[in-house]
Amino acid sequence: MTGASAFTVLVDGPRPYQVTPLGITADEIRISYHGFIHTHLDFLNHNFIGEGVTYNDYRPDPAVVAAQGGHSRNTVHNAKSGIVTRGVLIDMARFRNVPYLEPGTPIHVEDIEAWGAATGVTVSSGDAVVIRTGRWARRVEVGPWDVADAAAGLHASVIPWLKARDIALLGGEAAQDMAPADAERAVTVADDLGPRPLHRFALIYLGMPLFDNLDLEALAEMAASLNRYEFLLTAAPLPTRGTGSPINPIATF
Repeated sequence: MTGASAFTVLVDGPRPYQVTPLGITADEIRISYHGFIHTHLDFLNHNFIGEGVTYNDYRPDPAVVAAQGGHSRNTVHNAKSGIVTRGVLIDMARFRNVPYLEPGTPIHVEDIEAWGAATGVTVSSGDAVVIRTGRWARRVEVGPWDVADAAAGLHASVIPWLKARDIALLGGEAAQDMAPADAERAVTVADDLGPRPLHRFALIYLGMPLFDNLDLEALAEMAASLNRYEFLLTAAPLPTRGTGSPINPIATF
């Protein structure tokens, strides 16, 4: 379920990872994993509103974070024992009988509920839900594009559904929101949530970690061949005091 890693600068991956050989028996890998190309886990200190307010009213001081080499709360270290839960693949591209959704296509609650009725799968408390729009299939066909500005994804009106279903983790093939974001938020909060309202709301208000840039093509093929969209999901982030981690989630049927 890991997204592509770029070795050249691309419009959707301007910060490729770097491998430096240290002789012939060791190497150093450097990666700036946030963005739109590397598969990674966003944790609860990755986004903020207002004057630096993150989940559960944690208000980190940038100078203190820099001096201490990381955050004191809400860090990905809390997931050091790994993530093990039921995964659910919502393959919206296949459900609509297209190879991929065009950038800017919204996914609404009624779309998810129609998918559930067709597959017989009910999203439940504690699930990790991953949404396939076909980003990587489209990238193969038309080449890379700036998914920060144009991507299929969840409409902000899905936020109450996420809360009601009490899912533990949400994943997408870029971020989770459609882009550009619709002006209709369908959720009123005091602060501007910016261009990715669902992404920010999930982290800050729901305390929901996020998988970004998942490559769901192989998973989608396996799920379709088995007619089974539930699986065991496992993932283990690097146990740092950071805002997330590069990650390689595994789906087991």
